[in-house]
This record gives sequence, C-alpha cells and structure tokens, in this order.
Amino acid sequence: MNIDHPEALKPRKTPRQARSEVTVDAIFKATVQVLLTDGEHRLTTTRVAERAGVSVGTMYQYFPHKRALLYAVIQQHLTEFVSGFDAACRQLRNASMAVMAEGMVNAFIDIKIRNPDLSRALYKIAAELDTDELRISTASQLQDACTAMLASATDAQFDDLPDVSFTLLTAMNGTTRAVFELGMQERRLNVLRSQLLTLCRGYLQAVARERGAP
Repeated sequence: MNIDHPEALKPRKTPRQARSEVTVDAIFKATVQVLLTDGEHRLTTTRVAERAGVSVGTMYQYFPHKRALLYAVIQQHLTEFVSGFDAACRQLRNASMAVMAEGMVNAFIDIKIRNPDLSRALYKIAAELDTDELRISTASQLQDACTAMLASATDAQFDDLPDVSFTLLTAMNGTTRAVFELGMQERRLNVLRSQLLTLCRGYLQAVARERGAP
C-alpha cells in the first residue's frame, strides 16, 4: 500500500442528510466486518459495498478508493476514542490524584479493548497511511482532556501541566500499543492495567505539589 498525501485520503463529500449518514455508517460497519474477517489485503471496495448493501458507485461518491475508506475508518475510530476518554476525564474532575490516575488508566484501557482486533488491525493500517494529521489532532484533544482533569485535583497541583499530560498519555499509549501488537490475552491485559496504574501514580506523585504549596 502506497503512502498517499492526506488530501488524497479525505472523503469526496461529507454526509449532510440522515439518509446519507445511514449509508456512510453502513459502509463503515461493513469495512470493519470485512477487515476483521478477510484481512486488509483482501479488503476491496467491491467486497465492502456488497456487505453494506450499496453499489460501488455509491461508495465512490464518498470514498474515491480503498485507502481513503480505511483512512475514514481510522478517523472515526480515533474520534470515538477521544470522545470516550474525554467523558471519563470530565467525570473524574475534582477528585483526588490517586482516583484520577486509576480512573484514567481504566478508561484508557477499557475503551481500547472494546474491539481489540479492530484496534490491532488499525494500528497496522495507520502505519501505511499518512495519518500524522489525525495523530496530532487526537493527541492534542487527549492532552487537553487530561490537563483539564489534573488541574482540578483536590490534593495536588502541577507545574507545566501540558507536559505532564503529554508524558502520561505517551507512556500509556506506547505501552498499550505494544501489548495489542503482541496479542491481547487476559493475563497480559491484567498486567498492563496494574503496571500502567503503578506507572501513572508514581509519576504523578513525583511531579505533584501539595495543593496550596508554593
């Protein structure tokens, strides 16, 4: 798969009516189903169109080629991940630092394991597409959610909060991705959850100052 310029990967048009949204949603679901059952290399726009119950011509109205379709699926996946993580961080605001660490780690992992096979497949596909723009946008939104949460901690305050959030999220994402690529097993998942919690708690304790301290 050749690496395309991001502009070549964007959809031709955005659905604006309910009917169009239903069609695109069906295409996305069909893409995921074909991807998981047949694999990336056997996925074609024809197979996806058949599974979605639409014509290939309808597919091309939105996605000019297979790579644009996969890019859109990755974008949707990341959007849903950001939404779930942001919601969790909002619920954790005004809690203690320890509660935030545990809630953040659990939310991060729980969202990832909703569909581990899809997450693993999209990791591989993303490496073959120019997803820098998506990754940067996603990282920025996750960082904003984490920063706002930590700023409200009842028992701690932090210098350079954006840097603290960046470090936490980079550690969580890198470790989680490595585990997914090795294959998600229950034991490995339990170890990941435990070790990430230890990592996040230890790091936050190391960089935090007591609330109100100079």
